[in-house]
Amino acid sequence: MKIKSIRGVKDILPDEIDKWQWVEKKAHEIFSLYGFKEIRVPIFESTKLFQRGIGDTSDIVQKEMYTFEDKGGEQITLRPEGTAGVVRSYVEHKLYNPPSLLKVFYIGPMFRYERPQAGRFRQFYQIGVEAMGSSNPSVDAEVMTMLMDFFSNLGLKDLCLEINSLGCPDCRPKHREVLKNAIRDQLDHLCGNCNERYERNPLRVLDCKNETCSSIAKALPKTAEHLCEVCSGNFQQVQKYLTDVSVPWRLNPILVRGLDYYGRTAFEVKSSSLGAQDAICGGGRYDYLVEEFEGPATPCFGFALGLERLISLVPFEQMESIERNPDLYLVCLGEIAQAKGFQLANELRRNGIFVDRDSEGASMKSQMRKADKSKSRFALIIGENEIQSGKFVLKSMADGKQEEIDISKDYIETLRQHLKPQTVSETTHG
Repeated sequence: MKIKSIRGVKDILPDEIDKWQWVEKKAHEIFSLYGFKEIRVPIFESTKLFQRGIGDTSDIVQKEMYTFEDKGGEQITLRPEGTAGVVRSYVEHKLYNPPSLLKVFYIGPMFRYERPQAGRFRQFYQIGVEAMGSSNPSVDAEVMTMLMDFFSNLGLKDLCLEINSLGCPDCRPKHREVLKNAIRDQLDHLCGNCNERYERNPLRVLDCKNETCSSIAKALPKTAEHLCEVCSGNFQQVQKYLTDVSVPWRLNPILVRGLDYYGRTAFEVKSSSLGAQDAICGGGRYDYLVEEFEGPATPCFGFALGLERLISLVPFEQMESIERNPDLYLVCLGEIAQAKGFQLANELRRNGIFVDRDSEGASMKSQMRKADKSKSRFALIIGENEIQSGKFVLKSMADGKQEEIDISKDYIETLRQHLKPQTVSETTHG
């Protein structure tokens, strides 16, 4: 019986990977301009980490985690999100010493047992950012600004940054009570999930994508109506900072986040190119999670986005090709030429030239077809006569023009001159 991949996962094949690497490279470039460095944490952790960090009442912990007992009898979970692991690392390695703003990002796979659908998988990839150590609203605005710069550099358009404030422990209880009272009168009209959320975390009712529930949510009490003076002032400053750097935003009074640890600023970026599930990124402020893991009081702000959905939106067809193709394809005719071509290919690669070659000793016609299929710009033809004369034939795959290259001289530099246009455009390659 042929073994196939399990439901809800996807192979990223060689003809797709250039897009992924290009997007990831852009993340590295843009985030580094803002002082962020990459962090890599394990893809599995103690189950307790996510129960405590994400919240026992969340759908992720209740329904979606991949959890198992390892051979040592410990409960292990494949990470369903990235923030909890980063916070655990922050506390474990005392990254709060000396006190400063730590800026990190991560790229990698996450795991949730969800119903597979377009752009949503059980193993999926995320880019996440965490700014740890400041409650200043300028940090909220700067991280969101960086995100919108990143999207702009990917060529994305028709995006909308939506923001809201979820309040703090001083003002949230009052809103929660008012909200529960208002929801109680609507329970018969809400979906089953919302009836469960009503008991566990009524704020999540505002986040339901069910059409009826969404319509009811618009009339429910909003968090902004119950913010304390400090939270209200903080949120106004966030809005001002965004406006000052010309980042468009829109207030969404029913916006909440799916994870229990968020407070104060919350945001989503939505795309008009998607359907009902139009959010491509979400995040916000979480000021108490580090303390949950027995670290010092550390206000934080961050976001995460799904790479599968993001890559589907990038207009690759409007860009110069991001695919990295060979600079040179070696066409080697005969055993002696094959041996010479093997040596030559390695020497050229050590000098930074992308070389491909035929390894099967095929006919010249067949090798030229392979050179064309590889999208190489040039073919270097090597036969016994060329080896004896010390002059190889360089053929342009675009127009068929040929030129002799004297390999007794500085032929690598000569080849570089022919390959110069490729080198100039390499900035678009992943």
